[in-house]
Amino acid sequence: MQHLSVLNKFFLKYKYHLLLGIVFVAAGNYFRAWQPQVIREALDYVLEQLKAYQAADGPGKDLIRASLSKALFRFGGLVVILALVMGIFMYFMRQTIIVMSRLIEYDQRKEIYDHYQQLDKGFYRRTPTGDMMARITEDVNKVRMYLGPALLYGINLVTLFVMVIYAMLKVDVRLTLYSLLPLPILSLSIYYVSRLIERRSQSIQAKLSQLTGIVQEVFSGIRVVKSYTQEKAFGSHFAKESEEYKLKNMSLALVEAMFVPLMMVLIGLSTILVIFVGGLQVFEGTITTGNIAEFVIYINMLTWPVTSIGWIASIVQQANVSQGRINEFLNSKPAIEDTGTIKGRIKGQLTFDHVTFTYPDSGITAVDDLSFTIQAGQKVAIIGRTASGKSTVADLALRMYDPTSGEILMDGVPLRDYELASLRSNIGYVPQDVFLFSDTIDANIRFGSQASSREEVEQYARHAAVYEDIKGSLKDLIRRIGERGITLSGGQKQRISIARALIKKPDFVILDDCLSAVDTHTEHTIIDFLNRELANKTALIITHRILGMLDYDMILVLDHGRLVEQGTHDQLIFRQGHYYELWQQQQVVTSQEEEV
Repeated sequence: MQHLSVLNKFFLKYKYHLLLGIVFVAAGNYFRAWQPQVIREALDYVLEQLKAYQAADGPGKDLIRASLSKALFRFGGLVVILALVMGIFMYFMRQTIIVMSRLIEYDQRKEIYDHYQQLDKGFYRRTPTGDMMARITEDVNKVRMYLGPALLYGINLVTLFVMVIYAMLKVDVRLTLYSLLPLPILSLSIYYVSRLIERRSQSIQAKLSQLTGIVQEVFSGIRVVKSYTQEKAFGSHFAKESEEYKLKNMSLALVEAMFVPLMMVLIGLSTILVIFVGGLQVFEGTITTGNIAEFVIYINMLTWPVTSIGWIASIVQQANVSQGRINEFLNSKPAIEDTGTIKGRIKGQLTFDHVTFTYPDSGITAVDDLSFTIQAGQKVAIIGRTASGKSTVADLALRMYDPTSGEILMDGVPLRDYELASLRSNIGYVPQDVFLFSDTIDANIRFGSQASSREEVEQYARHAAVYEDIKGSLKDLIRRIGERGITLSGGQKQRISIARALIKKPDFVILDDCLSAVDTHTEHTIIDFLNRELANKTALIITHRILGMLDYDMILVLDHGRLVEQGTHDQLIFRQGHYYELWQQQQVVTSQEEEV
């Protein structure tokens, strides 16, 4: 249970739920343990009256019969009252301990989600989405089973055991010891089987994470799967992995199935010992017949609590494995530490000072000794072939990563000195891989600025040349667009992403290849808007295409992470270097497209 110790903070937080739950469990078991004593008194009374009835004459027998009926009615009523009181306390114990487990479940899921939010982009690159989903759902649910049912039945087992053993010892010590003789065997069996459960549970949880990851990936890329007619191949792959998961669960079920028969055998053995040893003691006159009935009821009363030991042990072991997986994740520290204190607006001067960055998970150096300065208010383009490090520059400017060496400054201040939320709120970013939420078009644009009015949303939708595509009607603006914007074209998604970035009115704008999926006419419309909108803003436009209509103050040319050229369009054409080659290649492609 070493991993479960971190949950003690929640027990402290909900200590009143826990303490009241313990009180209610103890009170319920007190009245429950009282019932066999009433039954023992009733049975002894019946046997005593039976002897008197056999010795009495006619009128005496009628009196004894009437007295016996009243006494049995009184004993029966007392048993019913005890059962009702016990039931009331059982209701309250569930309203405290089970409710506590649900509250802790909510807190733990919130804690995990908050930690997800703090982790850096590198964590998401190397961690499968299915694994993250399994930890916040399946693993948390298994921990809740420990916090709720397992804890409840554990407390119930301890309190009932103490009260029943105390009551048995008061009657006869020797008979108590004989009836409890199978318990050491039970303890050793539980220890052995629980070790098996822990190992198999760990394997099952790991397999479940893998299975969840497969499902998530297939469903996210279902269009690709269908277009390549790979449904059967993925179905076979999923069936194979599911079969492994089933076999692992079957092996766990086989171990868990050993508990109930083992418990029943041991309880049955205890009952036989009570009847045999108790019968001899009744013959000797040390106990009564009612005591044997009382002990048999006590032994059967312990059947479920003792049987539940195995079930509790199984839940605890599974929860321990799940909490270990959660702890492993919660103990991971974000590579980007938000220790900065500077807040407020920025002017937009960006400086890369001998910056080198190597991705920690792949070891690929994406940026190598890169130095440049973008003055406030300038529009600068970064151009280069695929995998030249362009998008990495955007991630570094947003401080999604910290450079391996060198320094990045905004307005002459290191990025580390800015509060992350403040820095990013001043930057409008349109990523290369556009992501839209499963919501309305209006909500996706308003995501950039929640305070924006409907008129502003429509205005920026027009500027991004997407308003006409959605017919400009309020009904179409508020229609849902499906998961990741699946009902929209690639160009429409890019334009909504541009509107979302610019509606926040940022001081610094980063556009990462944001016009790759739009046609020429739409491109002209958006570029005209960008020339007006970015007139007084600092803008970094990342592209592998040369957008000649944008008025750049400077163009940076990257190749394999290094800055190989910089200057204006005319200067770079005159030099006839890398930029000139890219420009010529694009001219050829454009000519071919026009001919077609």
